[in-house]
Amino acid sequence: MLHIENATIVLIDVQGKLASLMFERERLVQNLQILLKGARILELPILWLEQYPQGLGPTIPEIATVLDGQTPISKTSFSACGEPGFVEALARSGRKQVIVAGIESHVCVYQTTRDLLATGLEVEVIGDAVSSRTEANYRLGIDRMANMGATISSMEMCLFDLLGEAGSDVFKQISQLIR
Repeated sequence: MLHIENATIVLIDVQGKLASLMFERERLVQNLQILLKGARILELPILWLEQYPQGLGPTIPEIATVLDGQTPISKTSFSACGEPGFVEALARSGRKQVIVAGIESHVCVYQTTRDLLATGLEVEVIGDAVSSRTEANYRLGIDRMANMGATISSMEMCLFDLLGEAGSDVFKQISQLIR
């Protein structure tokens, strides 16, 4: 079970032309937007990563605009855990539940998830907010992460798990996003 006070979002590498090549791209972008907007409503910390932006380009505008006011963490390692700036930011957050979304399922998302699990953190991968260039690699990444102990859920499952109950203004804001 996710808890607002213990969770953080890790957004991995939704950048440039690579993002346009993803399996079910429209689903990916829409669910990432909702997840990130929901995280902002819930005031969750968001750790935003970009893989070698000089080569791959910046985060796509559809996602970057949701993160207005934040700065991405640049990395060259496939795993976010290979970037000291990420490791330090995660430690500063004090959060022990990591919600992972982004691309690619079988490379950067997988390696980040693997390394986060190895440190003893709880990891929830948002299956409908990650992707790869091919369906086969997307599914292989999801399967591998699940077999390693990550929880696989959906954007909607995640947001409602964080909410826990209906009736609040925050619930109404999240519900409007999902409609």
